[in-house]
Amino acid sequence: MARPQTSEHKMTREEAGRLGGKATSKKYDRSFYQTIGKKGGEATSDAHNTDFYKEIGRKGGIATSETHDKEFYREIGRKGGSN
Repeated sequence: MARPQTSEHKMTREEAGRLGGKATSKKYDRSFYQTIGKKGGEATSDAHNTDFYKEIGRKGGIATSETHDKEFYREIGRKGGSN
């Protein structure tokens, strides 16, 4: 939990961010976050082309393959095939 700022302790960015995030989450509901997420996704889409998405997909695939084994891929394949 974040410590209050005193003359002995200056709040770190991490602590300030955590407090701000908690205050924001108390103030707004789920639809607020859905709206800002949609706006952010649209802004990103407007700012980048297909090569950007190919590259982040490639990087994500590499990171996933480094942390998961064949059983993980079998399981997500089964889940995807059952829909």
